[in-house]
Amino acid sequence: MAATDNFYSRLVAWMKIILPLTALGILSTLFLISRHIDPTKSIPIAEIDLEQRAQEQGATNAAFAGVTRGGDEVKIAADTARPAPDDPRLINAEDVTAEMHLVSGSVVTVTSDRGDVHQSDLNASLIGNVNVDTSTGYKMTTERLDARLDVLYAETPGQVSGKGPPGDLTAGRMVLTGDEETGEAHLVFTDGVKLIYTPQPAEDIEQ
Repeated sequence: MAATDNFYSRLVAWMKIILPLTALGILSTLFLISRHIDPTKSIPIAEIDLEQRAQEQGATNAAFAGVTRGGDEVKIAADTARPAPDDPRLINAEDVTAEMHLVSGSVVTVTSDRGDVHQSDLNASLIGNVNVDTSTGYKMTTERLDARLDVLYAETPGQVSGKGPPGDLTAGRMVLTGDEETGEAHLVFTDGVKLIYTPQPAEDIEQ
């Protein structure tokens, strides 16, 4: 019995030494393993993201609005907009929708892939898949539309095609102007106009 107690006492004494040493060894191993992990590896990614955001200052769901001297309301909305790198006064926008609410009551809606709005010169250029839709029945497409923001004036420097109340038409140029005195808007097609006339139904003529 005495021998058993003596063995048990020695076992407990050794365990008091071995267990702490084992725990210390495990902790040391963990520290050694952790030294192989470089926590700074994630820093360049964060720096690149911050630099990119700083260089690409802008806004999502941006909107511009104003009133011409003749009282026509102009609204331009874009999915994204940011200042041009070489000219902060020039705003580059993507997926643009412009609305012109004219004094005459007509509404002109224009959509395009992108647009450039120059705040100092008070003009805007809508570029790429430009669609012009008027409340008077014209639906035209072109590749570029240049517009003023202080007066009612917009023009296509290139060919335009589409449909209107008279029928299908194409032209080398389309100009939208407004008379500041009367508030009337005029849509003019020039430079080789081709019109395929579509007669109106008799019931529409009677009305």
